[in-house]
Formats: sequence, C-alpha cells, structure tokens
Amino acid sequence: MKPIWIVDDDESIRWVLEKALARENLATKSFANARDAIAALEYETPQVLVSDIRMPGDSGLDLLQLVKSRFPGLPVIIITAFSDLDSAVAAFQGGAFEYLAKPFDIDKAVELIRRALDESLRETSVESGPAETPEILGQAPAMQEVFRAIGRLSQSNVTVLITGESGSGKELVARALHKHSPRAAQPFIALNTAAIPKDLLESELFGHERGAFTGAQTTRRGRFEQAENGTLFLDEIGDMPFDLQTRLLRVLSDGHFYRVGGHQPIKANVRVITATHQNLEQRVREGLFREDLYHRLNVIRLRLPSLRERREDIPILVRHFLVQSAKQLGVEAKRMSDAALTFLCGLELPGNVRQLENLCNWITVMAPGQTVEVKDLPLELTQEQPASAGQPAPLEGYSAIQHHGTVMPMAVQEAAAAASAAAAPATPEAWLGLLEMQAASMLSGGQQEVMAVLGRQFESALIRTALKHTHGRKNDAAVRLGIGRNTITRKIAELGIDGAKDD
Repeated sequence: MKPIWIVDDDESIRWVLEKALARENLATKSFANARDAIAALEYETPQVLVSDIRMPGDSGLDLLQLVKSRFPGLPVIIITAFSDLDSAVAAFQGGAFEYLAKPFDIDKAVELIRRALDESLRETSVESGPAETPEILGQAPAMQEVFRAIGRLSQSNVTVLITGESGSGKELVARALHKHSPRAAQPFIALNTAAIPKDLLESELFGHERGAFTGAQTTRRGRFEQAENGTLFLDEIGDMPFDLQTRLLRVLSDGHFYRVGGHQPIKANVRVITATHQNLEQRVREGLFREDLYHRLNVIRLRLPSLRERREDIPILVRHFLVQSAKQLGVEAKRMSDAALTFLCGLELPGNVRQLENLCNWITVMAPGQTVEVKDLPLELTQEQPASAGQPAPLEGYSAIQHHGTVMPMAVQEAAAAASAAAAPATPEAWLGLLEMQAASMLSGGQQEVMAVLGRQFESALIRTALKHTHGRKNDAAVRLGIGRNTITRKIAELGIDGAKDD
C-alpha cells in the first residue's frame, strides 16, 4: 500500500498527523508546501492526500484541481478553518473526498483518513481487477451466448438487466460489460442492495448532506456520484425497498437526484446495470416491484446460465480456482484426480460458481496431499449422491446459504465443515484462515461492503448457534453471548433469524 501524503505549512499539524497515523501502522510522507507535492506527483502517487487549504504559494485547492485532473480516483481530504465555509464548498465542488475543520479531533481525523483509505483501496481493486483476473471462463454453448451478447453491447450505453441464479457470476458479467464499453476508463461501482440495511441504503445510493440525520457529521458522496461518467452496478435489485424504487426511477427518467437532506439537484451521467436472481415479473404482480421501474431496467435482458447448464465448464473453473486460492495463500496449487473431477461434474452445486470457488478454497486449505481424490472431499459431498442420481447435495459448511433473498458464502460455517471433514477439533487457525481467504476472494473480485457482508454472516452464525444451545430462548442466548437483551432482539429481526422465543 502506498503512503498517505500530508501537505501543510504548519509543522505541528504535520507532526501530529504523522504520529497518529504511525500508531495505526500507516506510512506517511509529508510536504511543507503544495509545490513540492506537485513535483513528487511526477514520479509517485499517494494512497490518500491530506492537504491544508491555505499555504504560501499554491493553495490546497490548486493542488486538488491538479490531482483530480490527473488522478480522479485519488481521495483528497482538505484541511480548512471553521470560518472558511466558502473554501469548504469550493473543495467539494473540486472533488474533495471530505474536509477537516480546524481545530480537529485527532481520532476523528484518523477515522476520516481511514474511510478515505478504504475508498482508495476499493477504487484500486476495481481498476486493477480486469488486468489481474482473466476474462469470464466458459466454453459451454450457454456461456458462448453470453459472450456474444457482451460483444454486441460493447459500444452501447444501454441499461442492462442481468438475471440468473445466485452465485452464477452476474457481477462478473456486469464488469465485462463495463470493461468493453465506452466508459471503460471511468469508475465501476458495485452495490448489493440486499446487503445494506433499508435505513442506510438511500444514503449509500445518493449520499447525504451534513446534518441530514443523526450522525451525519459531514457531507458524503453516494454511489451515483462515485460512478459519475462510469457504470453503477446494482445487484439484487429485486430486494430494493419500494420507496427507494421511486427515487431510482426518477434518476433513470430525468438524470437528476438529491442527496439525503439536500435541496440542490445533482446531474447523474451514469450507466446503470442491474441484476437479480428473483422473478421480477412475479414481484410486479405481487405489488412488490414498480412496473414502470421494471420496464426502465428491462431494456436489454441478459440471462446467465446456472452451473448445471454448463457442466462442461466445471473442470476449467476448478483448475482456475485452485490456482487462484493457492496464489492467495502462497502455496503450490493442488490437482484433482480424474475420478474426483468426474465426481464434481456430477454434483448439483446449487450455489453455482460461487459455491464451486468456496469448495476449491476449502480443498486448498484442508485436503491432504497435492493430488485430491474423492475421499479427500468434504463428507457432506461424498455422503450424498451426485446430481445424476437426482439427489442434490446440501453442501453445508462451505456452501452458499439464503440471506435476505441472496445467496452468500458463509466463511465461518466453512470452518465447521473443514473441522468435520478433517475429523479434528476446529482450531482458531483453521477457521480464521478460511475467513481470511474468503475476504481475500471477495476483495480480489471487487466486491463492495466486504466488512458489512461478512460481519452480518458472522453475527448470524453466532446468534443461530447460541439459540440452538438455549433451545430458542433469546434472553438466555444474549447472556451466553455477552450482549444485551434489546441488542439480540434487534439483531434477530435485522438478520431474519427464525425460531427465537422469549424466556
């Protein structure tokens, strides 16, 4: 990771920020004026730039303008005085990530820099993703149809609706559509609408003004602004709350939106690609999805086949995922025997490509030896009959599970399956290793909100397990987990956990 640059003519501010960031194990590089920082930009770039607004010579706004013209994805935090409101407004108009008002609380400053750092790393992941990962893998006729459709849409900015089962690779197709479009040099921003709580989704999409609600201490850009001139991918669009569907329809209709708490319209030049595993026509009939929004999104529909429809692709996918997971762990890639590969090709794999990737991660960590036989696979697989016998495998432990209408990998449950298959008690290293690998896989794939997604899965696994141990008594479960009664009640509702009862 590149260092954080601090540009300020006040040596004491540079010193304080350097020491605070050093405690966070974050590298820094300081400049006493904008001129030196501009010169350094000729041969290197920071991960985040923090600059004072008023300095001798070139100002922070001059530096901001230069950075945004040459490195539009680089987050810039402007330091300004409380009384200098006009400068703060100018900073935002110039594309600043946030501003930091003097005198500032050092902890809040570090928190703000952390947020900018996360944004920068996410942008870097998006930019580097297409160069580091291969094109979508697939030789089956069903996938060739998908490739042809991507080719036909390569010079178009038309709205696309991608349908297909969960885990079938809809985001990869969205990225391919962006990569081969006229907007390829601009941002690709992805958001899973099912993974964001309803009360936060509006702010995530459209941003918010300072003071718009409790806790909104600064103005924040939403995903539409982040994706300006590029592509915004909205996954699991079928789960979007009805009132937000109205706001999205308005943006698609007239190209303008308002931040939460804002009064000035913001123009949006964004290509919207959506995806869902649900039957939107059925949801329209049930009154859960706006019909006019459905027709806005359903301009071009691209259906992605399930893994069952492209079984001939399983061998090349397995080889790719085994190499990928071995590279992440720094080990030699394992090989599948012909018998094991044939066995996998006969399985149902309801979690599709995502489930197959999780299985390959498990194999890399847990399977003994370099050549993997059928007996080395998880017991949950080998004890079930292949799909050719009409028995789909449940694949508990590392498979995908239903979560608010979308299928997501369960890294924590992967560890339990790993421990069971290895016939040994679970160790912290086992499940933490799988959790790290799952996070790495999601990050390398450019998935957004990784902390939120895995955090919700972790909480859900803990609460479900505690409820099993307490026979559904949620108050007793709260005591066992060390959380409050109101907290577990709220979490059970948010996570959609069934089977809880009052003591």
